Amino acid sequence: MVSGDVAAVEVKDAVVRWGDTTAVDGVSLSLGRGRVLALLGHNGAGKTSLLQVCEGFRRPDDGTARVLGLDPVGDHDELMPRLGIMLQSGGVYPWAAAGEILRLFAGFAANPLDPDMLLDRLGLRKVERTRFRRLSGGEQQRLSLAVALVGRPELVFLDEPTAGMDTEARHTTWQLIEELRADGVSVLLTTHLLDEAERLADDVVIMRNGRVAATGTPAELTAAAGIDLLEVRADPGLDLTGLRAHHTVTETSPGEYTISGALDTTGLAGVLTWFAAADAQVTAVNSRRRTLEDVYLSLTAAHATVGAGK
Repeated sequence: MVSGDVAAVEVKDAVVRWGDTTAVDGVSLSLGRGRVLALLGHNGAGKTSLLQVCEGFRRPDDGTARVLGLDPVGDHDELMPRLGIMLQSGGVYPWAAAGEILRLFAGFAANPLDPDMLLDRLGLRKVERTRFRRLSGGEQQRLSLAVALVGRPELVFLDEPTAGMDTEARHTTWQLIEELRADGVSVLLTTHLLDEAERLADDVVIMRNGRVAATGTPAELTAAAGIDLLEVRADPGLDLTGLRAHHTVTETSPGEYTISGALDTTGLAGVLTWFAAADAQVTAVNSRRRTLEDVYLSLTAAHATVGAGK
């Protein structure tokens, strides 16, 4: 196992170019042992290119990458038995049955997990004898996850792990990822499901056009974004002119005021100070903090560039 003082993944100033396109432009990130890191970004933000560097399938054009303390390219053969890699597409023989595929990969590992246990946990027992090509998209995803886990990896790369899954399978997958973390396994995942990232990730890296746009824990990122909606119950019919100079304010019903827009600590204090200065009797205050999805959209929606990195 990787020692406690060595990061599972350490990338510093990585640059990846495809011809004239710079897909990854000076990205740094660190994934600690026994933690889950969600790598987020729109299609073309550079996530796939960065994963290829971490998985040892190409060197960065500049910068460095270390995985479990090793060079993911130079030490590839030593490193691969310690990794689990789940791809969006199967990468397996399409005519083989699900159970055959999983047992084949278990046979490559020195100390594999029980394939039957994984088939049961991931709801694949009923399709054990079904050929891969005839599995549904969600079933193929679950089998790919089982293949990534059967070798008892120290570090798992999960690319859109719940894509195509139904609600039950999605929650089962979440539970498995949480169990991996509890067992000290490190997980680097990409997902377009922001509620999934917010639930699972200890750390989040948001990429935009090949660069890091934001990084932190989900709590740090949402706290920095502030409050999105404030509801105040006070005297009805207040003159809101002064408050509307700085915020969007609506009296939704007599004495029920809604203040919308991102509100940091200073803005929140300003709203409550305004009500106090108006000599209004405030009887209730409720707030809705911005979610990770709100933060992600504010950072990426207006900046997606057609033809950006892979």
